[in-house]
Amino acid sequence: MSSIYQHFRPEEKEFIDQVIEWKYEAAQLYAPKLTDFLDPREQEIVQAVVGSQDEVQVTFFGGSEASERKRAFITPDYFQPQESDFEIALYELLYPAKFVTLEHSQILGSLMGLGLRRGKFGDILTDGRKFQVLAAKEVSSYMQLNLTRIGKISISLKGCPLSEALKEAEEWKEIRTTVSSLRLDAILSAASPLSRQKAQTLIKSGSVKVNWKKVEDTAFECSAGDIFSVRGVGRSKLIATEGKTKKDKWRIVLGILK
Repeated sequence: MSSIYQHFRPEEKEFIDQVIEWKYEAAQLYAPKLTDFLDPREQEIVQAVVGSQDEVQVTFFGGSEASERKRAFITPDYFQPQESDFEIALYELLYPAKFVTLEHSQILGSLMGLGLRRGKFGDILTDGRKFQVLAAKEVSSYMQLNLTRIGKISISLKGCPLSEALKEAEEWKEIRTTVSSLRLDAILSAASPLSRQKAQTLIKSGSVKVNWKKVEDTAFECSAGDIFSVRGVGRSKLIATEGKTKKDKWRIVLGILK
């Protein structure tokens, strides 16, 4: 089993060990495991560790087809999960939209302020006017009782069926370019209007996340599939590396979220 670690970064070992334990419980103890909401990188790790062995399987669902954050259900292979097995609740935020505006970051901050782990709620959905939150059912009553304000704005939560989840379509623009290295500062500079020096400053200040985890090392080595988030700038991803040029630069394909 130790060979699985070579495919991932050292800082991911603790999560991999957790997934190995979940897999063992499902396979040997016939005990299905429903996880918290996982970000896409964590989902990738779960899929790789659980694999497609005969005795155990993993299914992902986040409340809607387009969900980014999803719960994983690791089960014996004979088990056929239904949507209801994922224990997900959907709430719409009711607030005086004619007079005030809400932002994703404000809602996220208020949810975290309730003392809930990030894994207990999924995507925050919006169509530009309405906002919805997907949450684990085990905390949904607590959330409904205690989430009464976003900043200075009074709000309430209305339960909705999952079929009413707002549809959000992300559009990524692909660009091909070259970079001197696969260091984080070089990739961010290529994926945004930032100079490499400015990218370094933002990384060191804690404003950059790679695969939803804060990274403060400018020399962090990026890999295909990594997703980057820069506070105040936006999101991008390294889709592929396509070898080196004659001048020893990396050819890369980037995705920029429109």
